[in-house]
Parts: sequence; structure tokens; C-alpha cells
Amino acid sequence: MNSLHTQLLKQVNDGTPEYPATVLESFRRLQIRTSYYQDPPPRGAGLRIGILQIQAAWGPGAVAANLERLAETLEIGSDHGVQFLILPELYLPGYTHNPASAREVSEPADGPSIRTCQSLAAKYEIALCVPYGERAESADGPRFYDAAAMINERGELLDSYRKTHLYGQQERDNWDAGDSDFPVHRIHDFPVGMLNCYECEFPELARILALKGAKLIAGPTAADTYYIMPDGTRSRVPYPDVVPSVLPSQAYCNNLFFAYANRCGFEERDGEVWHYRGNSAVIGPHGDHLVTAAAEQDTLLIADCVPAFYGRTHPAPAYHYLRDRRPELYRQLVSQDNQFIDTARRELDLETDLFSGTGAETADS
Repeated sequence: MNSLHTQLLKQVNDGTPEYPATVLESFRRLQIRTSYYQDPPPRGAGLRIGILQIQAAWGPGAVAANLERLAETLEIGSDHGVQFLILPELYLPGYTHNPASAREVSEPADGPSIRTCQSLAAKYEIALCVPYGERAESADGPRFYDAAAMINERGELLDSYRKTHLYGQQERDNWDAGDSDFPVHRIHDFPVGMLNCYECEFPELARILALKGAKLIAGPTAADTYYIMPDGTRSRVPYPDVVPSVLPSQAYCNNLFFAYANRCGFEERDGEVWHYRGNSAVIGPHGDHLVTAAAEQDTLLIADCVPAFYGRTHPAPAYHYLRDRRPELYRQLVSQDNQFIDTARRELDLETDLFSGTGAETADS
């Protein structure tokens, strides 16, 4: 693994230093970072959650290796009183795929991998959010989803959530877009919702879950530092990190906890290298970071999420965001008509007409 690490560091060439072997070895030693109280939260009043941020296995044998790592993590988590463990996006088979490999690694929601996870959840009495590739039959033939199994502490499969908002061309080539009514699940008698990676950045989705009573959003993700473009080239600059900006605002405006579970390290496919951001974090209802992981480090984050330990965000007790909504004014949010400038088709420059989105040369004609 050390030589592979060094090789990938050289390939990715994104400014990551070429660390000596002892540093590389330390990255793959599981570090435990905690923010929990002396006693676990009373049942129904809170939840002690864990996030596993790791350089997961990929390629042939990945599912078996990642299931073994899950069992080891549950053993550790059990010693710390973890009640709910969240894993990164497509944890079981690896994130990077082409359409053929995505179909090869996908399995039904009642397939062997998820059944194994159900058994592990029941054994340790730890609920699980396990991302995987789901194969589902339809009238038009099999469909394939970037999915996540929500399994309660009794080992019962509550939902196989299918990612509804796919990010980038690779995901859209590999997976079908799912549909959901965005359920809120009872995990150790605590209300938990789920969003998958890119979806964590949509305020509409977090608000739906909050209105349905969620007090925690589990957000498995596979956010990398740079993006691999459809032509195989890599973006020239890293794109912004949503953890210090978007997610605290989602937590604050919806009065809930947000658990963002990312990968770290590297993954390779067809000569292309993904370098994951490793920005996993648990964020509180005031937008506060309870616990965060270091970028390159395999880490088990553990935090207590207890809503009653947070006071109101505004001085007047009768007023807050969810109560003060005026839905009758929000019809435009679900309208198919829009007037925003589509910067995917035309980038902004200093001559862009910000009303029409056109340039000065066409605006005058």
C-alpha cells in the first residue's frame, strides 16, 4: 500500500506532498476523534453517531474487504457506545466506476452484502447507513442506483434510498436517478433523514426532512479535491469545500444535526485517480462543528447529537424559521419556469448582461 500511495501521489500531482513512509502509514491507522458526553444520550432524546472516514478498498474484492473493515469498526464503535454508524458514498463497491463495472458490482437490496450488514447491525445493536450499488428490476428491465441502505439497530432494513440528484457525467452514465418521498426513520427512537453527497447541498431537500421532523441528516459522500472531467482531464483548480459553508447553514436554518461522511485518500480506475477531500464532520444545530476529520486520515468520528442541549437561535421564543414559513408565497420554487443564468452554457464575464445572461455583443444587436 505504501508504494501504491506514493505512485498515486505522483500521478495526481495536486500539490499533496510526497510524505515519507511513516507518515503514509499513519494515515491508514484509524484515528478516533470524539465529541461525546460521559453518558450516552437517553433513548429518544439523542443519538451517539459514528462516521467512518477511510480510504476504502476498490476494484476486485472491494466488497469483501470493506465488509471486513465494517465489522472491525463496529467492534470499536461498540466499545464507545456508538448507536448509529454512517459510511461514505458507495462504500461497499468503491465510488469510481464505468457503466459496465457499476452493473457488475450492483446487487438487490436483499442481496448478500446488505444481509451481512443487517446481521452485523443486529449483532452490535448499532444502526447503519451503508451505501452500495443497488440493482432493481423494473418493467423496462434492470435499473441501477447509487443507493444507501438504512438499517436499524435490530438489523431491519428500513429503506434503500436511491440518490435522486446525480452529480456530474460519470454518475449520470453509471446510475439511474432515484425517486423518494424523503422519509424520516426511527433510529434508536431518534428521527433521522438521509441525503446522498450532492443532495446535501440542496436547501430544499434538507428543509423537507426538517419539516418531516428529522433532527439528524446522515450525508454519505464521495467529495474529491479536484474533479475528473468527461474527457478524462482534471479540473485545474479545486472546487470549494461545502463543510465550512453550506452544511452549517443547512443545520442552522433547519435546527438539526448534519453528519457528513466522506472518503479520504485515493481511488483509481482506468488510469484516472480520485483524491478525496476527507472533510467528514458532525455539525450541530447552531452551525457549530462538533468534530471533524483531518484531510488524509482514516478516522472514526464519534459525537453525541442531543437537540435539548441547544437553546434557541433567536431571542423571541415564539419565532423561528420553520414556524415562520409562508408556503403560499413559495410556488415559484416548484415552477418549471426560471430566469437564472445557466453558467454551464455560458460563463460569466464582466460584459454579461445579468438580466438576460447574454454578452454585450449580442445584447446590443
